[in-house]
Amino acid sequence: MKKGVIIIIAVVALVAIWGVSVYNGLVSKQEGVETAVGNVQTAYQQRADLIPNLVATVKNYAEYEAKTLEAVVEARAKATATTLDASNLTEESLKAFQAAQDQMSNALSRLLVTVEQYPDLKANQNYLDLQSQLESCENAIATARKQFNETARDYNTAVRRFPANLIAGLFGFDKKPYFEASEAAQEAPNVGDLFQ
Repeated sequence: MKKGVIIIIAVVALVAIWGVSVYNGLVSKQEGVETAVGNVQTAYQQRADLIPNLVATVKNYAEYEAKTLEAVVEARAKATATTLDASNLTEESLKAFQAAQDQMSNALSRLLVTVEQYPDLKANQNYLDLQSQLESCENAIATARKQFNETARDYNTAVRRFPANLIAGLFGFDKKPYFEASEAAQEAPNVGDLFQ
């Protein structure tokens, strides 16, 4: 009888240790996803922070392009108003965030096409520096999104694997969505659309 109680206690202890280990592993992976979300938002914020300087520089040269400049400023406002909550990351919230960022990317593309009409601006050192910084931000965004997707994949895999999925379901560890290419990125841009 005493031996049976010891075996039961040992089994319960092993299951408890396993459960704590799995739970802690899932928490670590969840924190990784939250860090990755923060890194993506930081990369997008750096791009958004460049926009006022870029618009001001272009405005000095392209006084007649007010519509394009206003579109960039408006898109920036929408993009910075849309944020991600890492603790409540849903497919819908990620798509809304992506849509706002895509709108800003489109407005920036139109602005950069407009700049082509101003050779003095293209040679201006301030503009060249801003353009270089913008390219760096775009690369940082791509890298941060890729790292987020890799972190989310690791997390999602851990959450769905048996028997860890039992602990995940018990404690509310839900699958996280991925950043995806926008539908507009699926086809080549029409250069004529950039001038509208």
